[in-house]
Amino acid sequence: MNILVINCGSSSLKFQVIDAETEKLLAKGLCERIGMDGASITYENKVSNSGKEVNETPMPDHKKAVSLVLEALTNEKTGVIGSLDEIGAVGHRIVHGGEKFTSSVIITDDVIEAIKEVSDLAPLHNPANLIGIDACKALMPGTPMVAVFDTAFHQTMPEKAYMYAVPLSYYKDYKVRRYGFHGTSHSYVSKKAAEIAGKPYESLKTIVCHLGNGASVSAVCGGKCVDTSMGLTPLEGLIMGTRSGDLDPAIVEFIAGKEGKTAAEVVSVLNKKSGVFALSNELSSDFRDLEKGCNNGDHYAQLAVDAFAYRVAKYIGAYTAAMNGVDVIAFTAGIGENSPFVREKVLGYLGYLGIKLDKEENEKRADVLRISTKDSAVAVYSIATNEELAIARETYALTK
Repeated sequence: MNILVINCGSSSLKFQVIDAETEKLLAKGLCERIGMDGASITYENKVSNSGKEVNETPMPDHKKAVSLVLEALTNEKTGVIGSLDEIGAVGHRIVHGGEKFTSSVIITDDVIEAIKEVSDLAPLHNPANLIGIDACKALMPGTPMVAVFDTAFHQTMPEKAYMYAVPLSYYKDYKVRRYGFHGTSHSYVSKKAAEIAGKPYESLKTIVCHLGNGASVSAVCGGKCVDTSMGLTPLEGLIMGTRSGDLDPAIVEFIAGKEGKTAAEVVSVLNKKSGVFALSNELSSDFRDLEKGCNNGDHYAQLAVDAFAYRVAKYIGAYTAAMNGVDVIAFTAGIGENSPFVREKVLGYLGYLGIKLDKEENEKRADVLRISTKDSAVAVYSIATNEELAIARETYALTK
């Protein structure tokens, strides 16, 4: 069965077609600037490996974007399917499922209504995800569709991990609690780490560090997530590209008073103008630029990277305590997979765990690397995440 995976943003749409039986990637691409001037679709046929095609074309809405995706996939010369009948199901990434969804589900009218009900928890993401569902339903009315939630993997957290120490009415009335994000990535990488280690998933204590422009850490014990660093929203936890991560909440009121801003305006700064971007004196939120800055002796670039690595190491220490030990640590996502520099800085704090870095292996580039020595007390890996494959697997399991 061929699975079409859709990941809709407010002005973008990422897609892949995966053969669910073989897990082979057939095609992938990206629609950008939907509803804006200069909209374009990038398409790659991975069967022929003919390279990327980029076409600028008007995309007034997501329905038009999905239409262009389907046209590309069925194109006589460059397509990978003969007709839409060859798409067995569509898997949609949904950012927030609240407490309503603890696993992936086949999309029905009731599911759509439930996603709408929790959209106030992810106002920038869930409405865009729903637009993608509506567009696919209109163009592929007979094709089963599945919602795969970023938050679902973390729904196994115990109360002591997900509850905030605020009046219980905030939880009972508004569902204010820790939810966590990047769930498909944490799920995929933690399972992949167990496979590489050659041990049962349920027997391991694993810490996954998903380090990208958005970053989070999870603790997976006995095959279940028991804690994660992001909270009600993706703002909590690690220092990120432009997000502040953990801070004293009184800062919001303090800055609002000093600068005449509303709370919403301050939170916008914490989301969009903070993180390593702010600490680097606005040099960049891209770690490639920050590493160059470090090599050139830029104090603020060094500060940004040091603070980022320090925060990651603190979370690893905390989650080691939460699980009373750790067997495996896995780095993933853009920074986790591609920055030996950052990995080495993080692991520099973890000698007390008996971790020994293999510097030669750490400098290599591969989808899977063991970067700890064979006699290291904890196995440390760099593992390329594959959220689209994780979505395809969930979709296939529910629709085959």
